[in-house]
Amino acid sequence: MKFQCSSCGLRLESLHFKLPGLVNDRLASLCDICRQRGLDPAAYPNPVVKLFAANLLYAFVGKDGDFEGAFTLPDKKVRRSYEALMQDYDGNVLAKQQLPRADFNRAVIKAEDDPGFFLPGQLPFAEKLQALGLSVDFQLNEVDYIDRERIRAKYKYRCQYCGRRGRSVDHKDPVSLSRDNRLDNLILSCAECNRIKSNMPYELFVKLNDEVQPLNRKLVKYENALAPLKKEFQDRRNLLAAKVHLKGVVNDPELAAIRQQNKRLQDAIDSLQSDYDAARLLREEHFKLGWKLFLLQQDKEII
Repeated sequence: MKFQCSSCGLRLESLHFKLPGLVNDRLASLCDICRQRGLDPAAYPNPVVKLFAANLLYAFVGKDGDFEGAFTLPDKKVRRSYEALMQDYDGNVLAKQQLPRADFNRAVIKAEDDPGFFLPGQLPFAEKLQALGLSVDFQLNEVDYIDRERIRAKYKYRCQYCGRRGRSVDHKDPVSLSRDNRLDNLILSCAECNRIKSNMPYELFVKLNDEVQPLNRKLVKYENALAPLKKEFQDRRNLLAAKVHLKGVVNDPELAAIRQQNKRLQDAIDSLQSDYDAARLLREEHFKLGWKLFLLQQDKEII
């Protein structure tokens, strides 16, 4: 849920408008950046935030009325740039771990006060931080080559989640959360499982993975079937190229027969690959849904 600040005009997640209260939390008319400037939210109206506060039984810190005057950031393009920046920070675990929100907001305030400063929204987050004079270490994976090869040999190059072939050394507890590069926190996965797991807690990923073990076994069968078929097809293409070279012609009954066989083999491979990809997508959607439900249950925001 997003609200628009009555002072700067930024549309930000509700957490930026939330204030602690003695009984219930409160919602302010101003975002935390403007409040950190020293602006008093009680002096600003924000009818939308007030309405939400009333319906959610939150106290409202602001005055009655509608928006007054122009925003301090009148350019919509500039506002979108800062909104993208705030979204990048809000969703980045490493940034929030290493960079306190007050320090981040202080850098944003300094940038907002500089008329010549503009931060394009499409820049990578690390470059945005650099432009603000801030830095975050995004490279916490310190597992060296020897340890990686040790893990690969230990698990015989098999993903310990789905059973397919794999080379990705994965942190059970995400390194972004634990910073744990010890061997007992490392496991082998395929590139797909590593990507899907990302920052998901190990226990949750294992639980969701246990729910699709029949599908995992089917994926292993698909992989085992496709690999030799693709090799056979490549060998046949190489044979065709060699025969064309030896014969010195392109059109020939023998070559035409080989091409026809290769086409039938390619069609079969494409059909099997399509089924495999559909199963992979179904499995990935299972993890995405489970992760979203988990995050929703952990969400401490106003609703």
